Amino acid sequence: MKFFIDTANLDQIKEAQDLGVLDGVTTNPSLMAKEGITGEANVIAHYKAICAIVDDNVSAEVISTTYDEMIKEGEALAQLDPKIVVKIPMIKDGVKAIKYLTGKGIRTNCTLIFSPGQALLAAKAGASYVSPFLGRLDDISVDGLALIEEIRLIFDNYGYATEILAASIRGPLHIVSCAKLGADVITAPLSAITALLKHPLTDSGLATFLADHKKAAEAAK
Repeated sequence: MKFFIDTANLDQIKEAQDLGVLDGVTTNPSLMAKEGITGEANVIAHYKAICAIVDDNVSAEVISTTYDEMIKEGEALAQLDPKIVVKIPMIKDGVKAIKYLTGKGIRTNCTLIFSPGQALLAAKAGASYVSPFLGRLDDISVDGLALIEEIRLIFDNYGYATEILAASIRGPLHIVSCAKLGADVITAPLSAITALLKHPLTDSGLATFLADHKKAAEAAK
């Protein structure tokens, strides 16, 4: 399973990259704004900075909602760097744009997926990734993980190459559950990824090992 980090914060991206498990980055206008990145020129420069850190898979989201504008914006984003994956919203014109961009050899990530039917349409249009939003479904008392399971079944039934990119991850349990269900990718905050490192028995076991080593070293003096 691939690990993407969901942020526009360069320090966090670098930290995840240094950990040695990072496969990509997802961003959106909200995450850009959170980092104070506004204005087309600044956003483009920031995408280039992200691409300079990671090896591949930088999802850059269009802000247009009409077919012609999404095409124009998507092609411009794709020209920034070969690592760019154009992020397109799950709307009618978005599906059409995915079909067009795929035909041009441009990778796409269909975002804001909340149903199996939406994922199926995106896959048929040729999306490289579909991004079901687990946490947002959980927030309205709908089982987000069940959506991953349904999409996995549909894609496996028909051999779609589209990868399931589980988004809106809230914590480490979401990540492990997605791995069990066969999600191809998760995108999560750095805190959720690093939380996988932690276990109280690991901490206590290491403390015991170090204490025993210290005692043995002192006894050998």
